[in-house]
Formats: sequence, structure tokens, C-alpha cells
Amino acid sequence: MNSYVTGAAIRGLREKKKLTQEQLAKRLCVSGKTVSKWETGRGLPDIALLEPLANALGVSVPELLSGEIVENRNRSANMLRARFYVCPVCGNVIHAAGEAAVSCCGVTLPPLEAEEDDEHRISVQVVEDEYYVTLDHPMSKSHYISFLTAVSDQGLQLVKLYPEGGCEARFKMSRVRRICAFCNRHGLFTAEV
Repeated sequence: MNSYVTGAAIRGLREKKKLTQEQLAKRLCVSGKTVSKWETGRGLPDIALLEPLANALGVSVPELLSGEIVENRNRSANMLRARFYVCPVCGNVIHAAGEAAVSCCGVTLPPLEAEEDDEHRISVQVVEDEYYVTLDHPMSKSHYISFLTAVSDQGLQLVKLYPEGGCEARFKMSRVRRICAFCNRHGLFTAEV
């Protein structure tokens, strides 16, 4: 992770759970003064306490470390609200059906936001029962489309592309509503189908 848990995060989460410092301390087998030191920034919890602390506060360890609570407002798991995350270190592509706290290679990843750009036109052609998707885009080692994906209300189809390869993919048409492309320099671009 690129940060450690903050006192403000501990206090906010503790208050949200309607716990006193003493009650939280008892759950973690530490003193109330220890929790007070964490919350005022005069000390940090030991790394061995991160998981029990996260459990006591009702959050995941990444949420605790980021200080941001991820609430699932997407209870119906609508795939059209899909979020993509790309690791700048290893290029890993991560998909979530909604908001998530995602990290890779020690970096907390922000969700990709679709950009508007006339330069990255996604071409979609119907070939039998598939969409044939292409982009007229450089595919060099320094500038390329990393992945293409077709998002439907039922799921997604993702094709990982590689530098110096072709910039094309085929997707089954079944209920596809959106095609997305990710350029390593310019970000995420979408086209409604």
C-alpha cells in the first residue's frame, strides 16, 4: 500500500460503528489510551493489528488503509456500472461490478473514467452473431490499446491486447450495450452499441 492507516480513519470508522475508544480497545486487547494515541496521530497500530482492527470496524484492510469506506450502492450488480482498474506497474486489468477499493503492486488504483476524444474512434461491425471491433490506433511498445471489452447487463467479455499486435477483437453480440477500449496514454474510451 502507498499509505498507512490514519487516526482520522480509525476515529471515523469507530464512531460510525457507535463504539467508544474503550470498547474498540477491548476488542483488540489494547488499552483505551492506545486507541486514543492512534486517533490523535501520536501513534500507529502495529501491522499485526490491522486485520483485527479492520474486522472490529467492519471494513476490509484496503478500506482501512485508504481511509475511504466503499459502500455498495450497486446492490443489483448492474454490469453496466462496471468499473475498470489498470495497474501502472504491471499492467494488470481488474474489473469490478461497481465501486471497490482496489490495489495492485502496492498502489491503490483509481477507477478508470471514460474520456471523450475524437482520436480514439471505436469501429464496430456486425459479422454473423458477433461484433468485430477495431481501432485505427498505433500499437507500438510505447503507445497501444491495452484491452478491448464488451459490456452487457449480464457480464463482460475482455480481450487483452499487446504492443505490436493487432488492435481488434470479436465479441458475442448477446445483450452487449457498450464497447470499451483502454489506451495506455489516453485512458478509457467507450462506444454505445
